[in-house]
Amino acid sequence: MARLWFLAFVVLSCAFAHVVLTKPTFTVVGKVYCDTCRIGFETKATQYMEGAKVKLECRHFLGGKVEHTVPGVTDKNGAYIIELADNHENEICEVVLVESSMKDCAELVPGRDRARVVLSNDIGISADVRYANALGYNRTVPLDVCKEVTKMYILDDDE
Repeated sequence: MARLWFLAFVVLSCAFAHVVLTKPTFTVVGKVYCDTCRIGFETKATQYMEGAKVKLECRHFLGGKVEHTVPGVTDKNGAYIIELADNHENEICEVVLVESSMKDCAELVPGRDRARVVLSNDIGISADVRYANALGYNRTVPLDVCKEVTKMYILDDDE
């Protein structure tokens, strides 16, 4: 009987140690879009970009030295998924646009070229998935439908 209790103790100890010692893996999810109307945000005319390149970059918050860089590429829906292990509580992590997949849509949208994500378990978020704000490029020449789109948002100067 003592052997059985000892065996149970060893198994539970190993399971507990695995839970305590396992490093978290964070999953960062986001999208990259083409602002086809050059409005500065996503609209019904927005096109999500397949094959756009991004990177997750974490730098130490004191010195600014880049500690980790993980590349990513968008799928057919313009979405990317990047994984990074460990707790990054002493780092500033951002998803950054690297390269557009569309020649006619490669100008950075001001303020939409990077999105900060917090990759730490010590902030009250229990899930390991983090959602980054959408990143975007401006189309060189707006689409014809954009006049109609701007009226929806009352962004047209004619009124």
